Amino acid sequence: MYDYDNAPERDLIRRARRGDAKAFARLYSEIYRDLYRFALCMLRHPQEAEDAVSEAVIAAYENITSLRKESSFKSWIFTILNNACRRALTKRSRERKITDDADTYPGVAAGAEPDYAQREDIRRALELLDEEERMIVAFSVFGGYRSEEIAEMLNKNASSVRSRKKRALEKMRVSLGSTV
Repeated sequence: MYDYDNAPERDLIRRARRGDAKAFARLYSEIYRDLYRFALCMLRHPQEAEDAVSEAVIAAYENITSLRKESSFKSWIFTILNNACRRALTKRSRERKITDDADTYPGVAAGAEPDYAQREDIRRALELLDEEERMIVAFSVFGGYRSEEIAEMLNKNASSVRSRKKRALEKMRVSLGSTV
């Protein structure tokens, strides 16, 4: 019997590309937390983040055979998630125009960790960023990507990504400086 718990990532990716659902499930379990954090950062709503992650994971599972290099699995699935988040934001924008609902961003889910005030401050600081700045910060902080990798995913110049990241983090620092 194959030991999915101790398998190297590249082996799991190869198996998943050949249709092994257990291998894909193991890959998903390893990356879920980072995917959710990224989606929550982008969408700022727990249920929408869950939905975007689910949509991205289903799309990744259905299209894993199109993954060209095993080494790029993480950036590939984050790109799929980024696209799912963008679709959710577009949908929300259209719905907001129709309903103008004041409860669009209800905050952090019930049962949140004790540092709620700090999380709320960070959430507010992230809201000051435009969509691209939020993406860059999320890819960097939650995905652990280098500027070069982010640039490739966003079809941008690496120095532009570094510059945008620096400005975005400075905006957040200034915002958090008034609350820290």
